[in-house]
Amino acid sequence: MTIPTLKDVAARAGVSRSAVSRTFTDGASVSPKMRKKVEQAAAELGYSPNFLARSLTTRRTKLIGLVSNNFHNPIFLEVFDLFTRGLQDRGLRPLLVNLSDETDPEHSVQMLTQYSVDGVIVASSTLPPAFSKAFRDKNIPVVNTFGRYASAPDVHIVGIDNVAAGRTAARELVARGYRRVAFLGGPRSATSTQDRFEGFRDEIALHPDMTMTSSYAQAYSFEAGRAEMQRLLTQAPAEAYFCGDDVLSIGVLSAIRDAGLNVPQDIGVIGLNDMEMARWESIALTTIHQPIKQIIDASVALMVAMLDDPDRQPEARLFPCHVVERGTLRPRP
Repeated sequence: MTIPTLKDVAARAGVSRSAVSRTFTDGASVSPKMRKKVEQAAAELGYSPNFLARSLTTRRTKLIGLVSNNFHNPIFLEVFDLFTRGLQDRGLRPLLVNLSDETDPEHSVQMLTQYSVDGVIVASSTLPPAFSKAFRDKNIPVVNTFGRYASAPDVHIVGIDNVAAGRTAARELVARGYRRVAFLGGPRSATSTQDRFEGFRDEIALHPDMTMTSSYAQAYSFEAGRAEMQRLLTQAPAEAYFCGDDVLSIGVLSAIRDAGLNVPQDIGVIGLNDMEMARWESIALTTIHQPIKQIIDASVALMVAMLDDPDRQPEARLFPCHVVERGTLRPRP
C-alpha cells in the first residue's frame, strides 16, 4: 500500500504543494475555500501530515520532555496519564524519560536536546532544583511540577507548600490526642521529605507535652515503607506516624498488621497525596489530599504559555491541601 504524500494531495485538490503545506500549518494564512478543498482531498486519500518532517522547516517539534525519577510509586501512573492526555489535548507530544538512576543534569539536558524537544516538564519532588535550572540555562522552556517552593524561583514551580502540609499533619495528630508521634519520610535527600519534616517538627515543637521522633525510608515505595516500619516495631513504636507519602503509608500499614497490631487502635497513620489506592476499602488511609489534577493542568498551561513567550518570568503556583478522613487515625475527641 502506497502512503499518500503532500504532492498527491496537491494534485488531487488542484492546488500547489505550498497551499497544502499552509493548510496543515498552525497560524498560516489560507482561505476557507482553499482549506476545504485541501482537507477534502486529504480525507479522500487518507493523508496525514508528517509532523517530524515539518519540524525541519518550522524548527518546532511539539515534543515535550516529561521526565521523572520515581517510577516505582503508583501515583505516577495517575500523574503520567493526566500529563500525556493534557499535552496531547493541546496538540503537543509527550516524550517520557525515566531518570531513576540519573545524577547528572547535564546528561539529561544533552539527551533531550538531541530529541529537539520544545520544552521540558520535570515531574518530581525529589530531584534537586539544579535539574530544572539546567534546562533553563540551555534556554529550554521548563516547568518543575511538584518542585520545591521558592518566592523567587529560577524556573516555573507548580505544586504544594510541603512545609504547610507537614504542619497540617501535625495539627491533625494533636487534635486527636496523640502525644508520642513520629515522622517517617522518604529519602533524606528529597526536598519534599525535608520540607514536610520541617513543617511537622516545627508544629509539634509548639506542644511541650508531646514527643517526636523521626526516621527515613530508602525510597518512596511500598517496600521501603514496610521495611522501615518493621525496623521501628522492634523498638518502642510511636502512637501515630505521619508518613511523607501514601505509598510509604501503605507499606507501614502492612508491617503493622503483619505484627498483629491494629490500626488505628494500637498505632495511627496519616499519609500524603490521596492516591487512588489510598481510597480502597481494604486500605482506607487517612491522608492529606494533594490536588494532582489541578497541579498538572496548571503545569501544562504554563508550558503552553512559555512556548508562546519563552522569556516569561518564572513563577511559583501553589495549591492548597486538605485532610481526607478515612480509617487509619482514631476519631477526634
